[in-house]
Amino acid sequence: MKLGLTLGYWGAGPPPDALEKVLEAERLGYDAVFTAESWGSDAFTPLAWWGSRTSRIRLGTSIVQISARTPAACAMTALTLDHLSEGRLILGLGVSGPQVVEGWYGQPFGRPLARTREYITIIRDILAREAPVTNPGPHYPMPYSGPYGLDLGKPLRPITHPRRADLPIWMGAEGPKNIALVGEIADGWLPIYYSPKVSAMYNGWLAEGFAKRQRSREGFEIATNCQVVVTGDPSSAVQAMKPMLGFYIGGMGARDMNFHKDVFGRMGYEKEVQEVQDLFFEGKRDDAIGAVPDRLVTDISLIGPLGKIRDDLAEWEEAGVTMLVVGARTLDDLRITADAVLG
Repeated sequence: MKLGLTLGYWGAGPPPDALEKVLEAERLGYDAVFTAESWGSDAFTPLAWWGSRTSRIRLGTSIVQISARTPAACAMTALTLDHLSEGRLILGLGVSGPQVVEGWYGQPFGRPLARTREYITIIRDILAREAPVTNPGPHYPMPYSGPYGLDLGKPLRPITHPRRADLPIWMGAEGPKNIALVGEIADGWLPIYYSPKVSAMYNGWLAEGFAKRQRSREGFEIATNCQVVVTGDPSSAVQAMKPMLGFYIGGMGARDMNFHKDVFGRMGYEKEVQEVQDLFFEGKRDDAIGAVPDRLVTDISLIGPLGKIRDDLAEWEEAGVTMLVVGARTLDDLRITADAVLG
């Protein structure tokens, strides 16, 4: 089992201790560090800034939102950072949700699977640098032809030779069809929440994609968020995790389209997460947080004494998880987690 450190996206300003955490994670043997973006800080710039002080740890985006950049712009940034990091970039992509895509980026959210397939195809063509890149569309036509266009576009290939044509592209995905698409076209899966208790369900969806896959499956990774808390008081740790989960289940999305809520519904908590959302939309935020079941929290986390966590790791490994991506409030948290998972 590998470990990844997630730095997430920034709040009102940059986190003051991020560089210390990245350097300590590399020293401890963490495999990767990940950044994220929502509608504030971007994912690439912090990786370049903090990653420039490292030499081994991989640098991953979890996730870059595809509506934020054209495929060509994303490929340019990726190949640049891959060169600067000497081949350590993991390009994690995802569609985000309609509130962000249409509200922040001013782009249509419809047909997310088709857009993702087209987006990744273009990036791979750019990284391969075998010919000037063209794409018929309909989402990302290259060269552009349409309203307000001059029809003067010329197919191009990147001036800079990419360091790796096979730069790993991982996908954030939550629904069955999107997870199947991961198995078909991506090099790894980045679940936001994962329960090994329903791994057969996930692996069934991935298998649908693997059956259509034209790329090698060698090295395919599942790198999931998982809070690891070594404690003799698991109940307190569970309660501490509920506010964020309550917000994601109840408030991160529209009432009729909340992908995070649906994830837990598929885990068997359909009735419970509906109650959380109903309470959240009624303005009863504290009640919504309190309605998050303890078992839901423990299904997606490793919480308890050191011996229990080490015993429970086997279930995650048997499910096919290759990396646990953890957050850390302090450097001691990083060290305790490394001791529990890496030994």
